[in-house]
Amino acid sequence: MLRAEKTQVIEKLHATLAEAEVVLVSHYKGLTVAELSELRGQVRKLGGIVRVTKNRLIKRALEGTGFEPIAPLFKGPTAIAVAREPVGVAKALVEYARKNEKLVILGGGLKGTVLDAAQVKALAELPSLDVLRAQLIGLLQAPAIRLVGLLRAPAERVARVLKARAEAEGGGAG
Repeated sequence: MLRAEKTQVIEKLHATLAEAEVVLVSHYKGLTVAELSELRGQVRKLGGIVRVTKNRLIKRALEGTGFEPIAPLFKGPTAIAVAREPVGVAKALVEYARKNEKLVILGGGLKGTVLDAAQVKALAELPSLDVLRAQLIGLLQAPAIRLVGLLRAPAERVARVLKARAEAEGGGAG
């Protein structure tokens, strides 16, 4: 690779890392091209990317980003998963690592915080952003639904009493 090409790769990686919320690092030794493509597809569905780059280039791309402290993780055949939504990508990576022992999660970074492999697995167990949004909407709607039920209940009781009285008066007169 020529120096100009290396510079371009570093600049692209740096831009990608600057926008990311999470960077997860793993060893991929022994994965076939098809297996790596499958992993890339799963992560892409979640809005992330999986890249295999030279460690020297990625370390240079990390400079000036919030992920500089994870540079020591880059030893051996490493792949990175980069995304804006941390939980979904962590779940995809952890799930894939469970199915395929060739993928070993080393750790990563979460905007300035270094994560070890256990912390990445803990991150994967959190509910995703969509699930959290749904739970929040449910919590916000619950008081309104209860209020409507409480307001409707007395009116229904009054209506039942009036109906029973009308039936009693109509039934006794006829």
